[in-house]
Amino acid sequence: MNAVPAVPAIAVVGAGPGGLLCARVLQQHGVPVTVYEADASVDARDLGGTLDLHADSGQIALEDAGLTAAFRTLARPEGQAKTRMDHRGTVLDRFVPEADDEAAPEIDRGQLRRTIAAHVDPASIRWGHRLTRVEPLAGGAHRLHFADGGTAEADLVIGADGAWSRVRPLVSPATADYSGVSFLDVVYADADTRHPAIARLVGDGHLFVRDGEGRAVIAQRNSGGHVRAYLAMRTPADWYTAAGIADPSDPAEADAVRRHLLTEFADWDAQLRPFLTDVDGGYRHRPIHVLPAPHTWEHRSGVTLLGDAAHVMAPFGGYGVNLALLEGAELARAIAEGPTPDAAVRRYEAAMTDRAAPLAADANDALARFFGATPPAAHTAPDPAEEHRRYRQGAAEYRARQTAAPAGGSPHR
Repeated sequence: MNAVPAVPAIAVVGAGPGGLLCARVLQQHGVPVTVYEADASVDARDLGGTLDLHADSGQIALEDAGLTAAFRTLARPEGQAKTRMDHRGTVLDRFVPEADDEAAPEIDRGQLRRTIAAHVDPASIRWGHRLTRVEPLAGGAHRLHFADGGTAEADLVIGADGAWSRVRPLVSPATADYSGVSFLDVVYADADTRHPAIARLVGDGHLFVRDGEGRAVIAQRNSGGHVRAYLAMRTPADWYTAAGIADPSDPAEADAVRRHLLTEFADWDAQLRPFLTDVDGGYRHRPIHVLPAPHTWEHRSGVTLLGDAAHVMAPFGGYGVNLALLEGAELARAIAEGPTPDAAVRRYEAAMTDRAAPLAADANDALARFFGATPPAAHTAPDPAEEHRRYRQGAAEYRARQTAAPAGGSPHR
């Protein structure tokens, strides 16, 4: 009697959208997987603002995972609206989506994570497991070490653990570098009632304001009546130390941060200053870090990366979460199709790198241009209508390639 091949133990490190989506699709194909996540629960922390899910990537992944209906109950197509202003308060242009435009609807990051997690076997998610290191074992296997002293072994480790990935060092020495731009993440709760002027400027979607001197406000409508904004500066990484601020994320330092912002944005129009001052819950410091683009590595048996662990990039273009979701789906499908996990990972890595490298370079270049010295009116912004056309066309082409690809193939190769 022939021996039945052992089922490989697969570990996904990181329960963000990409890692959870990968686990969901693996489980749909009957492939066992365990997800390890540092957060104590799905709602343990504020995950940030809203995300636009593109028809040619994030939405394809959700469809493959059987989550399109769940997504649409929460998605906000009206959130695709965009307004550009200069720092004097002059409107430069506006985009209002058509009523049937679903090329890139918005969803809060927390809502997306909860939605995917709710469709992953809860017994397969290990919350409160903060990975500290990964130990290579014989035959391509690895032992995961966690902060509580526990360990686990896996034949395949999928690093979906973000910009500061503990899995990445197994395949690459690269680390994310400071981009020269820092965000302060702020919220205006119950904005239509408590912050009506801010709510009116932001509208249903996004507001982009820049001054051509390295300062910007990027505001977005979130669910639940909230508006979130990123108060952004091209500045040294230690800007807060020079300003006499110990920790800009400390609520006790909020007044000092506010004074610093009023100095930095002193020549901005009065109608924009409430974005700096009228925040609820203080300021969260989010310096922007990026990996080199392209970021590549030699294939190593038993380990791979997806999402920010593989290619953390500037948050321009909305590529990050969309790539993570599509990579999670593609990697899971490749593993399910076989013939071996290692062969599947090789196919996945080739396709992932080909797609992500130019998008990462584009996002990082867009960050540099946005915070560059071009006057606001002369700055060339992407055309949302053209972007949406490309997303729809890309989705159709992807599905056509997927239909034509043989089993075990990739629609991107």
